[in-house]
Amino acid sequence: MHLLRSFWRAALWLPAMLWLATAPCAQAADETLRVGSKRFTESYILAEVLAQTAAPHTASPPVIRQGLGNTAIVYEALRSGAIDLYAEYTGTIALEILKGSPADTREAMNAALAPLGLGVAIPLGFNDGYALAVRAADADKLGLRTLSDLAKHSELRIGLSNEFIGRADGWKGLAARYGFTQTPTGLDHGLAYEAMTARQIDAIDIYTTDAKIDHLGLRVLQDDKRYFPRYDAVVLYRLDLPTRLPKAWAALQALEGKIDEHAMIAMNARAELQGVRFDTIARDFLAGATQDGKTPPSAARGFTAKLFGPDLWPLARQHLLLVAVSVGVAILVGVPLAILVFPHLRLRAVVLGFASVMQTVPSLALLAVLISLLGAIGALPALIALTLYSLLPIMRNTVTGLTEVPHGLRLAGTALGMTPPQSLRFVLMPLALPTLLAGVRTATAIAIGTATIAAFIGAGGFGERIVTGLALNDRELLMAGALPAAAMALVSEGIFELIELWMRRRRRAPPSSLPPA
Repeated sequence: MHLLRSFWRAALWLPAMLWLATAPCAQAADETLRVGSKRFTESYILAEVLAQTAAPHTASPPVIRQGLGNTAIVYEALRSGAIDLYAEYTGTIALEILKGSPADTREAMNAALAPLGLGVAIPLGFNDGYALAVRAADADKLGLRTLSDLAKHSELRIGLSNEFIGRADGWKGLAARYGFTQTPTGLDHGLAYEAMTARQIDAIDIYTTDAKIDHLGLRVLQDDKRYFPRYDAVVLYRLDLPTRLPKAWAALQALEGKIDEHAMIAMNARAELQGVRFDTIARDFLAGATQDGKTPPSAARGFTAKLFGPDLWPLARQHLLLVAVSVGVAILVGVPLAILVFPHLRLRAVVLGFASVMQTVPSLALLAVLISLLGAIGALPALIALTLYSLLPIMRNTVTGLTEVPHGLRLAGTALGMTPPQSLRFVLMPLALPTLLAGVRTATAIAIGTATIAAFIGAGGFGERIVTGLALNDRELLMAGALPAAAMALVSEGIFELIELWMRRRRRAPPSSLPPA
């Protein structure tokens, strides 16, 4: 019983912790430049370039929200005000954001974006278009020079990024234009090159500034029917930014036309082939070190350096906070709700059924919906998602624990003159507590693993390393994110083992006196 009381007291601080973790500071937000990026190498680098260019002209260091996922998520973050700007591409703006509205010039785009409170500015100087690529040896053997040539070979296996498959300017329109009959395999862009090397697929979608095209000996096929528009890199920003941070905006204007395709390919190569940090690449470029593709030699970081890097403890704190708050809130919501519906079979079935359905919703889909509903990215939608995923094991185990209390003990409590609340407090809950605790244990394990998705919306945690590792196809960086999360799960299991051992010893001790009848 002492454990149960301590359990509830310990949970009382969690709502305050949730508020502290998610409440924004309006004044700080007004003075801080917030830069976003998508989840691929070039976007990571450009976010650092933008932030470092503006940094000397802002009162506080810019906040960089890296790896926010696909266009839909990062655009929603911009529209909601969670970020102020990010590097985007004209073709994507025209077809994905403006949904094919006639906007073939920057002026037309700005006219269409203005009602949304957004604008396009600062063309950076390079085009990074979509294209399809095959192995050079296959291109020579089969005579593949154009996409029309590729369409004639239905036996070739095509692997495409999931975003490209679903984009308005992606696979569906491309297949219709060229008559492709293959069903493409969906995979992460960062893994596509490895799949090509392993000969698991024969053609992939690429960005024309990808560093691995030449490195792996791939041949980019000509878009002979001119399906793809130009994807000139620009800055997509909130219209209030130039007024709110005029000095930073003036500094960013100096980037116009400063990055050509050779410079961008060279920067991508340093990240993907040499393992150089994104902030270092941006710093060297702004210092003039990467102009004309000339890059300073950089020693690749080993696994130990990646695992025990300076971001280890900040990421650990973020991950732990996400898990502790989400599981704590799930306990505060799930346990009372399970107790409330326990006597009512139909209501119990409905509530547990709803929790089961929430458990099956894909995490990224749930995050996208929450971002749209809340108008925010970061900790708040991540915590809500993790809390929803934690509810089912806690609620189900609470109900199971209450169900397993022997009927004779229930009657004994009634015979002693206990009221229903007293019976719940002194008989049912103490006997159900081990099963309830097993549900919390399961929920904690789920939360530790699922918290890695928080990195997709800028909420931090070990997922940042995993997401970046996917973007770079860097197995060591992936493991540097996965191993600390696994270690946290093992520590969690050890703590719960100790709690259960303590409970078993308490059960062997003489029982405490019951309240007077």
